[in-house]
Amino acid sequence: MQALIGFLIALAVGLTGIGGGSFTVPALVLIVGLVPGAAVGTAFVFAGVLRLIAAPFYLAGRHIHWRYLWLLVLGAVPGLLIGTYILRLLSSDSGSPTVVLLLGLVLTASSSVTFIPRAQYPGFASKNSSWLPWLALPIGVEAGFSSAGAGALGTVLLLNYSEMTPPEVVGTDILFGLVLAVIGSVFHWKFGSINNPVLIHLLEGGVPGVVLGCLFARRVPARKLKFVIALIAIFAGLQLIWSGARTFITRQSMKASAPAGEKALISVRPPS
Repeated sequence: MQALIGFLIALAVGLTGIGGGSFTVPALVLIVGLVPGAAVGTAFVFAGVLRLIAAPFYLAGRHIHWRYLWLLVLGAVPGLLIGTYILRLLSSDSGSPTVVLLLGLVLTASSSVTFIPRAQYPGFASKNSSWLPWLALPIGVEAGFSSAGAGALGTVLLLNYSEMTPPEVVGTDILFGLVLAVIGSVFHWKFGSINNPVLIHLLEGGVPGVVLGCLFARRVPARKLKFVIALIAIFAGLQLIWSGARTFITRQSMKASAPAGEKALISVRPPS
């Protein structure tokens, strides 16, 4: 099961750049049963390895916009450090339902812009490039806190508000996510919040999955690829909304039924 999860997520990452954190963390928490802290750390390393494998495919095809990549990294890295620090402070509550719900709502709404031509502004990045680091800052915070957002939100941002083609968007975002994953993995390795057996099983399916995704990405027409990316991002957003709502309802039920002395513990303890 873990290898199959790794294969499907890696296929999405290789094809669209989305899924490294947005899919992996909910899958590890809801299906595998990891606690949120270990799920975030494991997802960081898994996403980093996938993007490391995928990057050469897009580098070879020259599908990288280096200037936009630098501007995104410039804003996201400080955000990543902030998010990781918050996660460390709230390590036992790293799956905060409020944050997960917020990410899901933002991701679903922003991805839907792909299907609303009037809401798109392809010339935004070229005319307002100084805004990219500021837009990347909250993406970095979210990535540091939950490992999600670097691929999904970064891809949606570039897809609808830059002049780049879909392959360029995917290639640039894969390198963007790789930088954040490497930095985030170092912190989580130091914290000891990585489940190595689960990581190995994920990679058993993930390595061939990401290679296949990169190979198929070259054969998918750009317009169809754009809609595939948007649909996957919307699905990821709805998945996060469902996961966050489920966790929130569970905790509220536990608080309501627990003695007063135990309510403080429940508020920082993720549901099993």
